[in-house]
Amino acid sequence: MSIRLIPLTDPDYRPLSRRIAWLAAQGDGTPVGSAFLRLDSRKTHAHLAEFELNVHPAERGRGIGTQLLGAVVAGARDHDVRTVITDVDVDSAGDRFLQHHGFAIGMRLIYARLDLAQPTTAVPEVPGYRLVCWEGVVPDDLVQSFTDARAGMNDAPSGTITTGVDAWDVERSRYAARVIEQRGDHLLVVAAMDRPGHIVGFTEVVVPGDGKGDAQLYGTAVLPEHRGRGLALWMKAAQIQQTRRRFPDLDGLLTDTVDTNAAMRRTNDRLGYVPQYQIHRRKLDL
Repeated sequence: MSIRLIPLTDPDYRPLSRRIAWLAAQGDGTPVGSAFLRLDSRKTHAHLAEFELNVHPAERGRGIGTQLLGAVVAGARDHDVRTVITDVDVDSAGDRFLQHHGFAIGMRLIYARLDLAQPTTAVPEVPGYRLVCWEGVVPDDLVQSFTDARAGMNDAPSGTITTGVDAWDVERSRYAARVIEQRGDHLLVVAAMDRPGHIVGFTEVVVPGDGKGDAQLYGTAVLPEHRGRGLALWMKAAQIQQTRRRFPDLDGLLTDTVDTNAAMRRTNDRLGYVPQYQIHRRKLDL
């Protein structure tokens, strides 16, 4: 039976990105696969687009994935995208499929988990700094400093994937927190200050709305001039304690780290995070 691709209007529109989509269907209209391409509206990231591709397990091996991938690539070119990327489990069927179609490994991500039932590792305070915590949207008196501290993410390892500087302003900082709040989840932030009101590092975790299962770490950053003093370790240790106190029924914390980020991997190892699986972020330059 022949397969046709149906372009779709995707309602998942966001201020900094939008998605275009395709449905793969049999002649009788039965859906057998789908693909989504997320276009980034930020000038520094407009050359990149992320995609998702799925084919029903019973329909694999018929070339449906190849058809959908062709639509993704053509759609990316139509929107002046220069590189398409996606995440797949290392050595999975999807990993081999993308390799067969010319996708290179842009980076390898290691996913690790901390069991909150285990004792917390004792970590000393860092002299000359103090920690501050909040939940949800950043307080008004810290919003500018917190936004400025996001510059600590600008030199994060990105493998061979070329990205531009991700610019933030205070409205984006507030919006990102509100999105998490509106979907019913909880954002917890621990930040380090070297003087009142001046944030030099932070770490974020998002907890499911019911406070159960595993929470996901979002970002951890320290401004370059404050690195090498143990701030990331101290903040993340405090993050564990804060999360455990606030959500006693939570099972664990999940984090992902680029394999070349040796410093953060050492920090996670010391805190008790255990590697679970690895992801290839595959890329195709158009």
